[in-house]
Amino acid sequence: MSEPDNVKSIESVITLYNDADSQTRLKSFQSSVVSFFENNPNLNKRPFPIIHSIKTRLKDSEHLKDKIIRKYKEDNERIITSENLFREVTDLIGVRVLHLYQEQFPIIHENILNYVNSGDWVFVEDPKVYTWDPEYKALYEKLNIKTELKETFYTSVHYVVKPNNQNPNPICCEIQVRTLFEEIWGEIDHTINYPHKTKSIACREQLKVLAKLISTGTRLADSIFKSNKEHSEKEIS
Repeated sequence: MSEPDNVKSIESVITLYNDADSQTRLKSFQSSVVSFFENNPNLNKRPFPIIHSIKTRLKDSEHLKDKIIRKYKEDNERIITSENLFREVTDLIGVRVLHLYQEQFPIIHENILNYVNSGDWVFVEDPKVYTWDPEYKALYEKLNIKTELKETFYTSVHYVVKPNNQNPNPICCEIQVRTLFEEIWGEIDHTINYPHKTKSIACREQLKVLAKLISTGTRLADSIFKSNKEHSEKEIS
């Protein structure tokens, strides 16, 4: 595809994305995903719910344009068009689920699996976790979640889901699950490295150090809640 044709194609994709009907479809599925996490009784038991908070967004148009250009440069055979936009770009909707400590994660994972198995959602791809920590890697592998190491030490669990229908160009949603400690790291990294990575070697190294501190904080939070639980059980007995 020539440069003028490529530009024209990208503009048509952005036009489709911003179209009122497209935005309605996106927001409808976005609301349904958020509603699942907000209203699931297993994840919102009082006084101490499993889920601490939920963040969500639709992809910014300029970020989408930038992503299409980057993908074209990486693989100019795999062109994003109006016909395949929703199928190819699976993070147009983003939902981030935050929890306090790592031992809560298996409960969140189980409820997501149950919802998929009930037929409401379909996985677009297998769940994946990005982690550098060997202990947590073992935890995720025990849950049959494939793990991947990012050189930045990015840490999060990713699910990509779509409605259970036969639409050839389906709306997809990327769900990220992480602890509040991991969210701190993620927000700092995102500010510096998105949509383009920092060229500062010092920043990259400092982010790796911060990732290790974050892991220590998450592990300490696990220990605090475990100690509190053991103390409470002793008092009852």
